Amino acid sequence: MFQRWLKRRIPPASQVRLDHRRIFIMPTRAGMGLLLLLVIMLIGAINYQNSLVYAVVFLLGSLFWVGLHHTYRNLAGLELQANGSLPVFAGEEAPLNLTLLSERREHQAMVLSWPSSLPRQVDVEPRLSTPLSLYYPTAQRGWLRPGRLRVETRYPLGWFVAWSLVDLDWQVLVYPRPLNLPLPGLAAGGVGEGEQLLAEGVDDFQGLRSYQPGDSKRRLDWRAWSRGQGLHSKVFAEPRHTSQWLTLAQAPGQSLEQQLSCLTGWVLQLEQRRQPYGLELPGKRIGPALGEAHRDACLRALALHGVAG
Repeated sequence: MFQRWLKRRIPPASQVRLDHRRIFIMPTRAGMGLLLLLVIMLIGAINYQNSLVYAVVFLLGSLFWVGLHHTYRNLAGLELQANGSLPVFAGEEAPLNLTLLSERREHQAMVLSWPSSLPRQVDVEPRLSTPLSLYYPTAQRGWLRPGRLRVETRYPLGWFVAWSLVDLDWQVLVYPRPLNLPLPGLAAGGVGEGEQLLAEGVDDFQGLRSYQPGDSKRRLDWRAWSRGQGLHSKVFAEPRHTSQWLTLAQAPGQSLEQQLSCLTGWVLQLEQRRQPYGLELPGKRIGPALGEAHRDACLRALALHGVAG
């Protein structure tokens, strides 16, 4: 019930500005102790009609009231803007980037944290943007939604804590944890795939073909031309890398997660070796290729395999 109420009051958004509807405030343990002390001193002052104790009680009470407003003002007006995050592997800490903005006043001793992460303290200068990276631990593959970020301050006296719970609508893709296992043997994924291919090169002579405009003069067969057999160009070839297909059936492991971790490790190994590879999963097939975009597409497919949403 509280979460539903909080979602209506502070809905998820990539940019949030803190105001009276989004800020909660209450005395800290030190503040409650001071308040109790003031009550005891006031009772003593009334009982003994001591004007000096009256003065101390009213002075500390006024300071207590002023501290309440300054603690609230230190948080009010702060703007938080999510800047996204890059994918990470399971077990790593996901860096969540955000920017803190203030239009008019300085915000001091701001503390940002999640229940499962270490708190981070920062000061925000007026009319300046303050970039900040927070780190959230990851445990499993798929989409990571860290939930509501707690933003709080106890400045200036520590007698009150003002806080807000903002949902910056972060969504981080977490790849399976890679396992470093030996690569499997070559597996054909279709007609002609998985076999050694030839590309035009300079290594092995393959034969002759009719001359085409643009062919190098160094590759022309002048002997055949002198015998009246027409103008031909020599064709050389060099072997291409073989295409490696990766499937769940090849991956060892006692569970699906272990198999996906194994495939993740193989993708990274093949990309490092610059050997073309393809990925075939139930309901998903990515043809052989190389490059950062291809690697990310394969890792994304492994991260989201069997994951709803």
